[in-house]
Amino acid sequence: MARIKLTKTELKAQTDALKRFQRFLPMLQLKKQQLQGEIAGITAKAEETSARERAVRESLNRWVGLFATDEGLIAGLVKVRQVNTGTANIAGVTIPTFGSIDTDVKEVDPWATPAWVDDAVATTTQVLSLQCERAIYEEQRRLVAEELQQTSQRVNLFEKVKIPECKEAIRRIKIAIGDEQTAAVTRGKIAKGRAPQS
Repeated sequence: MARIKLTKTELKAQTDALKRFQRFLPMLQLKKQQLQGEIAGITAKAEETSARERAVRESLNRWVGLFATDEGLIAGLVKVRQVNTGTANIAGVTIPTFGSIDTDVKEVDPWATPAWVDDAVATTTQVLSLQCERAIYEEQRRLVAEELQQTSQRVNLFEKVKIPECKEAIRRIKIAIGDEQTAAVTRGKIAKGRAPQS
């Protein structure tokens, strides 16, 4: 703890600081709870997206044999050109939101390729979209977790350092001022006793 002056001015400064810390602490605790809730929500959305991706991939099991026969055709059939995102604000944190994906589809001759290629393009696009959506949720979680860590540190700083320091400083200043006043009264009485009486 820094050295404090044992004066009434310092007492007022410490009292004001204590009130300020006690006023901001509930807001920080509320923000911490909100961020924890948001992380839980984002995690649930990411898991739901992963489950949807698994379901789409499981539906591909019937296509696996076809993919194996035409590996050259499937390789690079669909590529993500761009992920379209927006932004949202969660408890003061700007996070990306998933919109859609733009894809490039390899040109194939519709007369020279099997009919299932169109379905393969649609399914592959769906899998890529789900993967990009999950990646956005993971980025959201990372950003919100960083903010949660900073907010938790501030809550701990206020609860465990700043508020106790102010209370201790106020206690020490009050004791010092009380001792000073007692000494002044004692000096006054001694001076009064020494004064010549008429």
